[in-house]
Amino acid sequence: MSYSAVLFDLDGTLADTLQDIADAANYAIEQLGRDRIDVERFRYLAGQGLEYLMRHAFSKDDQPLVPRGMELFREYYSAHSEDHTTPYNGIPDLLDKLTRRKITIAILSNKPHEATQAVVSRIFGRWKFAAVIGAKPFAPLKPDPTAAIEITTTLAIPSGNWLYVGDTMVDMKTAIGAGMFPVGVLWGFREESELRANGARAIISQPEELLKLLD
Repeated sequence: MSYSAVLFDLDGTLADTLQDIADAANYAIEQLGRDRIDVERFRYLAGQGLEYLMRHAFSKDDQPLVPRGMELFREYYSAHSEDHTTPYNGIPDLLDKLTRRKITIAILSNKPHEATQAVVSRIFGRWKFAAVIGAKPFAPLKPDPTAAIEITTTLAIPSGNWLYVGDTMVDMKTAIGAGMFPVGVLWGFREESELRANGARAIISQPEELLKLLD
């Protein structure tokens, strides 16, 4: 199969956003009088949308705090989303090589749409992505494949010509649902066992290994 396009997840795939996500969540938690959560826990809370993250950051008894927690998260994150965020090692070189090969590249994230676009603009602004899509109100989140399929339709590239690259089970399920080739990465937030159990057809430990799947 010949692949001519790559759809990337953002958090844990292109960029190490963990500390900034944790800082925004802990800001919200502390503002509401609750105790901070260890950064490492957010490896398992990030990736399924802001509401999921905040619901699981608060205890069962504190669920009424979630809506305000989401507001506080957005308030803090809008001003601090790149305090610690950087591309993973090897990602800039990979994007350069994909661009030189004229491979279409796009991003689909469960991060709120405005935050997704802001992070990509500031961290990855020198590369041309054909689409940069985050979570929008009333639109289904990944692993629902709707947004991924819409990207393929808008860009007129059949799903079968796409590699989908991500670091969580959500990404692997999205890829399968959209008819793309699911590629799991080991430098992100989750473990190889999760990726394989949820349908990864290739696992890579370094960004440059993605190029072999295009050859």
